Amino acid sequence: MDFLKPRSHRMNRRRRIYEGKAKVLYEGPEPGTLIQHFKDDATAFNAKKHEVIEGKGVLTNRISEYIFQRLNDIGVPTHFIRRINMREQLIREVEIIPLEVVVRNVAAGSLATRLGLEEGAQLPRSIIEFYYKNDQLNDPMVSEEHITAFGWAAPQEIDDIMALAIRVNDFLTGLFLGVGIRLIDFKVECGRLWEGDNMRIVLADEISPDSCRLWDVKTNDKLDKDRFRKDLGGMIEAYTEVARRLGVVQDNEIPHSGGPRLVQ
Repeated sequence: MDFLKPRSHRMNRRRRIYEGKAKVLYEGPEPGTLIQHFKDDATAFNAKKHEVIEGKGVLTNRISEYIFQRLNDIGVPTHFIRRINMREQLIREVEIIPLEVVVRNVAAGSLATRLGLEEGAQLPRSIIEFYYKNDQLNDPMVSEEHITAFGWAAPQEIDDIMALAIRVNDFLTGLFLGVGIRLIDFKVECGRLWEGDNMRIVLADEISPDSCRLWDVKTNDKLDKDRFRKDLGGMIEAYTEVARRLGVVQDNEIPHSGGPRLVQ
């Protein structure tokens, strides 16, 4: 019987819908659902830098689960249904809008470089930027004019996305500040969820240290993927610290890394 076969064999039989740099999407158990599997891959600079770090997928899955569940609880529409296991979530199938939505509260990363700002400087107000999702083009920054001209999203959809991004930013800022973490910026993706003839914009993808810049309030220590981007080391320890502060994992649940494995 199928349930007696090894788990790896059953996984191989699942229909793969999409594979990205950090996640794999499989066909879900019910129509309109998908299974989102978090990999241990760490990538930067559009995968030009790539390592496999044991336990990373467990931490990003658990942190993202916690945040999406909290967002669901306060009425923010998301694709998240429930966590299945340590690496997988059951999600609603959505039509992904080909945009990365970046919300910035503090000068860092490409914004600091582009505008000659001091990293760590508080911005006059939160800024929302759009990037066209295309790895071959290195995800170029685009304006609302580009988005509407090329039909990636309609004006009303842009308004809905921005309202969603601001609401998520307000929630995350308070959530992280409550555990001694400063939310510098973050990236989200949105999708169209169809329910019969009705469509609404919902939050998709993930929210974790892979997609956020998170600094310790007191020390400014980086607790996010910049530890990997900038060769600072201690990536798994930083993600673990975020999970621990949020109360997502207990000490006996924390994955222990055997060290990164370089992928050629």
